[in-house]
Amino acid sequence: MPTESSHPSPNRVAAANLPGGNAPSKDYQVYFFSELKDRPICAGKIKDRIGRLSDLIFKMSDPYPEAVGLLIDHGWGRPAELVPWSHLLRIEDDAIFVRTPENSAPATPRGGGGFPRYEYQTGWILLDQHLMGQTILDMDGRRTEVVNDVHLLFSHARMILLHVDLSFNGFLRRWGLYRFFRQRDQFVNWKYVQPLSVADTSTETVTLSITRKQIREVPPEDLADALEALTGEEQKALFSALEPQTAAGALVEAEPRTQRQIIAELRQERARKVLSEMSVPQIAELFSALPHEDSSKMLRLLEPDEASRIRTVLRERKTLARMLIGGEYLAWPPESRVGEVLAAIRASGKTHGAISYIYVINPADGVLQGVVDLRELVLAPDDKSLTDCMTSPVVTADGDDTREDLAELFAKYHFRMVPVVDRQNRMLGVIRYNDIMKGFITRART
Repeated sequence: MPTESSHPSPNRVAAANLPGGNAPSKDYQVYFFSELKDRPICAGKIKDRIGRLSDLIFKMSDPYPEAVGLLIDHGWGRPAELVPWSHLLRIEDDAIFVRTPENSAPATPRGGGGFPRYEYQTGWILLDQHLMGQTILDMDGRRTEVVNDVHLLFSHARMILLHVDLSFNGFLRRWGLYRFFRQRDQFVNWKYVQPLSVADTSTETVTLSITRKQIREVPPEDLADALEALTGEEQKALFSALEPQTAAGALVEAEPRTQRQIIAELRQERARKVLSEMSVPQIAELFSALPHEDSSKMLRLLEPDEASRIRTVLRERKTLARMLIGGEYLAWPPESRVGEVLAAIRASGKTHGAISYIYVINPADGVLQGVVDLRELVLAPDDKSLTDCMTSPVVTADGDDTREDLAELFAKYHFRMVPVVDRQNRMLGVIRYNDIMKGFITRART
């Protein structure tokens, strides 16, 4: 995610150029929310204190959210009041001044300011409640960060949400330590940040994430780390934003506890789509981490043949390679030319996982004759045949090899996938490194 380096903020003036204010005219000011939070709110004069600023309310708009109100905390167990932005008079270093509604009772700490009681409205963002301390997925570091502050721009009676600050400075500002221990600001412009739709979570809580388009580009391992760092509705919101293929990859890479949490909240139709993007070994590994009741429900969402294979894998202590084959792979006859193969691959719409090796198979009997690494294929002349490019014989797994045999094979050769053949060397399918080794690595850690 693009970030902006530290830069000096413009000098703040004592008061804003607002209707009713008496400050000199300035084009703009910048504030950090941590500096404004808990600042006294006064009704016209400094002696008429009616409460403190507990939050700022912004409305989602393009390109930046704009302030629509202030939330007053009166203390004394009284409900919070909403001050419409039009009632803001000025912002000073020691207080925020507002105009009380006409015909209201005199403003007092116990009596409040005569403003309406706060009630949440769809499309609103509350800086403290929804942003401060919330998680954000950092595109550069591929990790989750925490929003420690919000950077605001005030100009001509309007205030917009400009950046979120991921640095530790927000914490230092809140505790009055910024002057002694400041760090480099780590700003993220709001245009690079999108809150997940509240429709995804059926809650008012906003969880920050990268845009849905960008999220497809994040490796599944990193999305799994993000899911593990989140809990409850935040985790549910992030997972719901993923396309089925991306969601499947992230679920496979997540730790068992996170897998169980996600599956427990997954709707049937969504679960069916995610499972359709997973191989038999991946599904079996996932189901082995679930409570029996949850795995039984998930099995009923699969096609009968696939469900039967997975039950066998889960039941058999000695799982054979023929039970674990699955997924896409690329195969062509030996006389095929490099140019036509590359053109077909580009037009195939195959997933990245399928495009690693080209298997050279005799179409008459299905016998595996050789393999071509995609990198070698790209560098070869277009008129060269696959026979002239292929490596033979091929490292293969036998259909009767056990899971332990496959793990040894992958540990020795480090191939991304290995073809499985029968005793006549006929191609049965492929098994991928992650399908086998992830399970062994997970068990070794536990």
